[in-house]
Amino acid sequence: MMRQAISRNMVILSVFAIGTAATLAITNELTIGKVECNKQAALMASLNEVMPHEQHDNDLLADRLTVSDPLLGRNGHHVYRARLDGEPNGAVLEATAPDGYGGNIALIVGVDTQGKVQGVRVVPPHNETPGLGDKIETKKSDWIDGFNGLSLGNPASDGWAVKKDGGQFDSFTGATITPRAVVGAVHRALQYFDANRDAVFSTPAEAVSVESCDE
Repeated sequence: MMRQAISRNMVILSVFAIGTAATLAITNELTIGKVECNKQAALMASLNEVMPHEQHDNDLLADRLTVSDPLLGRNGHHVYRARLDGEPNGAVLEATAPDGYGGNIALIVGVDTQGKVQGVRVVPPHNETPGLGDKIETKKSDWIDGFNGLSLGNPASDGWAVKKDGGQFDSFTGATITPRAVVGAVHRALQYFDANRDAVFSTPAEAVSVESCDE
């Protein structure tokens, strides 16, 4: 009787374990698409903040390159091309400021075909000090909007620095490292675009699988 009870319990536990594993697998399969869609929607919202929708009629997520250049930071970064009626109308560059107070700061920089800044945004998460360095976020201040309309020649090279370093950009009270890092990263992104403008728009887009997120 004891052996029969143990065998029965083992069968029950095995069935329960198999059922649990199957449930988890099904749940994961059902939710992974939702997670990817949420990521895709958040990225698209950020791209549209620095490259307004009226400035392109193509799918930015599908018209993408991956490039490697020290001016954008270590490792690969994406470049999203904006086109209007089939013609190049701008690009959104991913860039990394490696010298933030709390480490790397990921950015996206939107530019028109002449290299004029359309917008800059910080890509969360970052480790800058709350109440000080986090003023690079639009929900904390409008500091980052100060890049709008600027370009490599406006200001001149020595103007691409915080005022403490002789440049034109404000820093934050008690926090100079963070804005200094962001200014430097945006400046380098513009240098990259200026040096690679033709290749940015002429290189074929990479194959990108864009999740269908229709309800």
